[in-house]
Amino acid sequence: MRVLLWHVHGSWATAFVQGPHEYVVPLLPDRGPDGRGRAQTWDWPASVTEASPAELRAAFDDGAIDVVVLQRPHEVHLLEEWTGRRAGRDVPAVYVEHNAPTDHAARSRHPLADLDVVADGTVPIVHVTAFNRLMWDCGTARTTVVDHGIPDPGHLWTGERPHVAAVVNEPVRRWRVAGTDVLLHVARDVPLEVYGIGTDELAEHLRGVGTPAAAASAGRLHDLPQHAMHAAVAGARAYLHPYRWTSLGLSLLEAMAIGLPVLALPVTEAPVAVPPEAGVLSADPDVLAATARRWLADPAEAAAHGKAAREQVLARYSLDRFTDRWTDLLAEAAAT
Repeated sequence: MRVLLWHVHGSWATAFVQGPHEYVVPLLPDRGPDGRGRAQTWDWPASVTEASPAELRAAFDDGAIDVVVLQRPHEVHLLEEWTGRRAGRDVPAVYVEHNAPTDHAARSRHPLADLDVVADGTVPIVHVTAFNRLMWDCGTARTTVVDHGIPDPGHLWTGERPHVAAVVNEPVRRWRVAGTDVLLHVARDVPLEVYGIGTDELAEHLRGVGTPAAAASAGRLHDLPQHAMHAAVAGARAYLHPYRWTSLGLSLLEAMAIGLPVLALPVTEAPVAVPPEAGVLSADPDVLAATARRWLADPAEAAAHGKAAREQVLARYSLDRFTDRWTDLLAEAAAT
């Protein structure tokens, strides 16, 4: 099939385009959010091509697009504006919900739940976790869950550095959502390495913690491309996932696949993704810090948990399982 999708979430899209199809991503001159084109920092196959809005309209006129994968509510309108086609009426479509609700879950109506083609089941809402599906009120929409899948980075863990790694994008702006306060709590007496976009803004807050470990951590903030980040994170002893409210960070699954043992809060989808043998989940940051100290002193115990973490990802979040599930779903949409 030939699939149109916007380049929205880089890690998810990187896994998605590993499937057996042809993929078209919109490209705008400024490479802004509605037209990023091919990934610049991820490895995408040649089966992914770029198209301007005018080229997309021509492709639809030629019958060259089989199905559309929508990921943001306004893409429904972009599709019609750019191509003259209505999702679910003129072209088969599915909608991927990547996120948990940002407002109170018990009162969060999905923004597309009342769109006619969604409400009547023509365009299904595909959630990336069962937790997301539970939290959103999707009304009468047809819903399903396709768990994440990730390309296997390999068992890269060496753990030679007695540090704990974390990957948090924009940790200052997303403070409590990203669990940055939890990260600072652990940093009081555990040396950290923090990776992600906007991590340089975290330095002042780490120094403000007032301990040698936190001050040293302020010098270990990195914004690296994915492949470089994997190689760097592999040298840390353990991985901290401090998020309070998120869907399921793919950086967590990638760290597990690399072979890092996990420290995380027991919230959202983490209890499913991280079994007890793969790490420690606790709502008490002191427990997470104490476990981190123990692993820093006992590399063998850290390695054992990391091995179990990798096995969990390979079994539950394999790339083949993910792309096969999506192939079935896209074929069903196209047939409808």
